[in-house]
Amino acid sequence: MIPTAVGAALKDHPFLEGVPERLLDKLSQLAFEVTFEEDQIIFREGDPSSFFYLILSGLVALELAAPGRVVTIQTVGDGEELGWSSLMSRVDKQFRARCMKPVKALAFDGARVAAECEEDHEFGYLIMRRILVTVAERLRSTRMQVLDVYSARGGQIK
Repeated sequence: MIPTAVGAALKDHPFLEGVPERLLDKLSQLAFEVTFEEDQIIFREGDPSSFFYLILSGLVALELAAPGRVVTIQTVGDGEELGWSSLMSRVDKQFRARCMKPVKALAFDGARVAAECEEDHEFGYLIMRRILVTVAERLRSTRMQVLDVYSARGGQIK
C-alpha cells in the first residue's frame, strides 16, 4: 500500500504515469520530500552522483560553466525529473543545478534505486526507459545551446 502523501505525489507525477501500483509502492518506500530555496545549488557539475529528484513544484536551471560565463542548458520544473546520473554507477553530475524558484521535490538515493532495478528487472526496465527519455532531452537541449553559442560567434558547422 502506498503511503498517502508520498504515494499521491508519485502517482500524480508525469514521470511515473501509467506505472503499476506494485512499482509505485516500491518507489514510495525509497522516497522522501526535500525543499530548496531560490538560488540554492542542488549539485555542481562533476559532483559524485547521489540523489535523483522528481520535482513537484519550483524551477531549476541546469547550467554549464563556459569560459567567462555560465550557460543555462535547460530549465526543469513542476512534473519533471532531475539528477538522472544518480541512477548510473560511476557517472558524475553533468551540470550544475541551481534553483531559480523555491523547489519542493521527492528525492531518491540513486544507489538504492539502482539496486532495486538490478533486483527487479521489470522495475529496472521501466525506470531506465524513462530515464533514457530524460537523457535524450538533456542531450537535445545541450546541442541547441552549443549551436546557439557557435552561431553567435559567426562560426560554421562543417
